Amino acid sequence: MAAISNKKPVFGISPSLRQYLQDNHREIDVPLAYSDLFHYTSSIALTDVNGDDTLWETVIYGPADESHIHYSLKKIYALLKAGGDISVMKHVKVDRVDMCLYGNTRPFRVRIVNEINDLFDYYYLKEADASRIYGLELEHLLSPNKINYLVKGNTLIEEHIQGVPGETFINNYVIPGKINAGRLAKEFIKFNERCLVQLLGDMRGDNFVVEIVPDFDEVHYRIRAIDFDQQSYDGRKAIYMPQYFKENNPIINLGISTMRPELELQYRKEERARIANRMKTVSVQVNQLINAMVHDEVSNEENVDRLKYELMELYRDNEFITCRNMGEILKTSLKMLLKKPARKEYKNADVFA
Repeated sequence: MAAISNKKPVFGISPSLRQYLQDNHREIDVPLAYSDLFHYTSSIALTDVNGDDTLWETVIYGPADESHIHYSLKKIYALLKAGGDISVMKHVKVDRVDMCLYGNTRPFRVRIVNEINDLFDYYYLKEADASRIYGLELEHLLSPNKINYLVKGNTLIEEHIQGVPGETFINNYVIPGKINAGRLAKEFIKFNERCLVQLLGDMRGDNFVVEIVPDFDEVHYRIRAIDFDQQSYDGRKAIYMPQYFKENNPIINLGISTMRPELELQYRKEERARIANRMKTVSVQVNQLINAMVHDEVSNEENVDRLKYELMELYRDNEFITCRNMGEILKTSLKMLLKKPARKEYKNADVFA
């Protein structure tokens, strides 16, 4: 089973990645930096509806800072959601600001409430990490999901991605006889393939959400990554394949009983073809992003050397051996979409084996 044992370092934004963000309107001037949110005076533990600790704390600002911080957070919300139209600020308020106590970084989560109808929304401010930005942008370009985020200096602002948290979904929804097992198994195969192609790692239950979509007399599922911290960092190919995380075993076990090997192969090939088509339609952006990553440092030499050999064995393609960094490995991984190699698992359909 796959496991992440070491804390990944935060990688700064390189000049080439910064240029990409500027060219593609991801970098924008905002009135507040991530570091400003640490100027709180106290905090209280945030509990869920059952009174259990969520491992988040609600931070409280002094009177001198609260007015400026809350106004700036509303303005950021307007930039993120309404293209900077500040008229939306008239009827929204900052309900609270929470800080996460776990994970590689300490993100802040801002809860915005509409005072007209009491509906609420969230967004996040984080320390800008090049790994996370590459992951967000690759997801936006190559997956069926669109990602809304902004960057300013060392601050990353992310829109909240809605869905049932993976761990909650697995514990409460993955029940034989009460779930559309075939549809879920199909979506998991596609999700597994996207993560491998994009080299997005660590997709255990707390790093993805599941959208449940009714359609006529059936229910469909969409699995969406929400944490991009482990983009192109680890040296083990298993980290980029959600099938190898024990936390996902209930979905795997359900798939074993419903998915035949020839169907699994079909869905894998279909997903790879879809990614290839998306890549062709945004080829200019993809090439600029990958070229930035080729000249960037987002991992270490040991991980690069291990991953290129494991992927060479997986795809049976020696082109991986010439790769010198994670950017070149990712570039070669995307090339495999067009070369259509006889991937090793294609003969043993291993996701639900």
